[in-house]
This record gives sequence, C-alpha cells and structure tokens, in this order.
Amino acid sequence: MSRALVLDFGGVISKTLFETHDLSEAALGLAPGSLTWRGPFDPEGDVVWRAMQAGEITERDYWKLRMRETGALVGEEWTEFADFLGRVRGDDPAAVIRPEALAAISQARESGYRLAILSNELDLFYGAEFRTKLPFLADFELIVDATYTGILKPDPRAYGFITDGLGLAPADCVFVDDQAKNIRGAAAVGMQTVAFDVTRPSESYQQALNFLKAKA
Repeated sequence: MSRALVLDFGGVISKTLFETHDLSEAALGLAPGSLTWRGPFDPEGDVVWRAMQAGEITERDYWKLRMRETGALVGEEWTEFADFLGRVRGDDPAAVIRPEALAAISQARESGYRLAILSNELDLFYGAEFRTKLPFLADFELIVDATYTGILKPDPRAYGFITDGLGLAPADCVFVDDQAKNIRGAAAVGMQTVAFDVTRPSESYQQALNFLKAKA
C-alpha cells in the first residue's frame, strides 16, 4: 500500500536558528553570545517562546520579534523573513540541513515511500531562490507551502492539501512537525504523527520510519 512521509521544513529538515547562533553571530559580525534566545533548548530562559507554546502569540509573531531584535543589534531593519534568514544563514542553506533528515529522506525514498513537505512559511522565511541550492528537494513529490496557499497548520485544510495532492487517506501519511499544535491538527484529521524533538532528531526520524514500516 502507498504511504507517505510528510515533513515540516523549519526545525525538522533544517536546524533551528536556536542551534546555529554561532553561525548567525559570525555571519552578522556579532560577538559570540550576542544572541541569547534559545527556545526549546532553554524554555525557562525564553519567555516569548513559552508564550508561543501557550498559544498567546503565533509562531510568525515570535519570529517577527526575533527578527526586529537581531536587526537592531546590527543597525538594520528587516521587513521580510527572507532578508532575516539570508543575513543570518548566508549563501549556503545546505550548511544548516540536518544530516539526520537527509539520511531519513534517502531511506524513505529507497524503501518506496512517497515524500511530501507541509510548511507554514517555507518561501516566506527563506525566499523561493533558496530551493535551487537544495538538490534533495527534488526527491519530494509534493511541497505545500502556506506562503502561497494562505492556509496555516493546524487548519484541517492544510493537511487536506497533502492528502488530496497525493491521493492518499490521512491514515497513510506519517506527519512530522516540531510544533505541538500542528501535531494535534494532523492527528485530528487522522494522520499518524511524530512530535519532532529538535534536541533528539535521530530518535524522531527513526520513530517516523518505524511507523511507516509498521503499516507496510
């Protein structure tokens, strides 16, 4: 039976900005330790992150704040997320792709599983041109990006774009995301889910692959 591995992008395929402060500081010419927000790696020290997790602000609001704060440190004002990401991650987006993600994508493809991405902000955050720098994206049969659809997870319609696009039932999709609300949304429509732990990426990907095999 046809089954699909459906991945979020930011945090799941790419490393979070929380994990790459050293690279960001170097790219911006900031002293080490200038960027102090650590999100899931230090939730007690990141009040705004906790507010987002509690549903008090949106994920986009969180990153708008961090974009403004980071721009202020270098005397720049960014209005687009792509500008922010371009400055902190430079010209080589491949440098922040998780090796665990590439291994899991390769294993899923070789095992005959279909591949899709469901993102709230893929091109909004990174800019459409970045895709040409990531050849592995060609392995994905379907990429659904709310930058264009305007439908954000956890809206049920977002997951419907995946199931309709692949022609699969929700139960035939294993969905991986690092945001609890998006996992709840996927589960509500009947998808198998893996709550991605950014501090344990290998374990999360192995769980997803195990779910795919278990249903084979």
